[in-house]
Amino acid sequence: MRTIGLLGGMSWESSALYYQVVNEAVRERLGGYHSAKVLMSSVDFAEVEAMQATGDWDAAGELLAAEARALEAAGADCLVLCTNTMHKVAGAIEAAASIPLLHIVDVTAAAIHDAGLSRVALLGTRFTMEQPFVRERLEAQGIEVLVPTGDDLELVHRVIYDELVHGVVRDGSRSAYVDVVARLATAGAEGVILGCTEIELLIGADDVEVPVFATTRLHALAAVDFALG
Repeated sequence: MRTIGLLGGMSWESSALYYQVVNEAVRERLGGYHSAKVLMSSVDFAEVEAMQATGDWDAAGELLAAEARALEAAGADCLVLCTNTMHKVAGAIEAAASIPLLHIVDVTAAAIHDAGLSRVALLGTRFTMEQPFVRERLEAQGIEVLVPTGDDLELVHRVIYDELVHGVVRDGSRSAYVDVVARLATAGAEGVILGCTEIELLIGADDVEVPVFATTRLHALAAVDFALG
């Protein structure tokens, strides 16, 4: 079994879900007393959030690149960046380490293709929805992307930062997200990407009428595939 390097803490709420899914999947596949071989570097999200807010992506990239090098030096065989938004600096991480970074967008694109879909909605932070680093990578793989606009975009972002990263899950926010997804489906989305790792704390496949692509779970299971492959 190869060792998974989890680069987390952004937020720790979703990083804990990564750890849970990885270990549950290894136990299911290998049985007995098996669990995953994992190294985790968990950063202080307050530092990263401040860099996001000021647009200092270079500093964020340097911070995460240093953590990636530390994971590699400690014995990790791959890197799993436990956040969608910070894949904006995936290039800096890949340049800093010689072990592979399992890119969350590529894992998600593969699942969308497997489902036979080509037009999906994307929910995430404002950075993920408005900036091109996720959308263009999906489009390069033949997937059309719809994102919320106006008040819907602001609501999706606000719930993530004001509630979910603090472990707050509200029924009203769940209902509001379901309504956003319904409007995107009416606009032509065949499925929805939960493109922020915390969103899976709020909604899932049972809440909406279109297929759901839960990036945290997809990403964690891809890490298990790598570890056991």
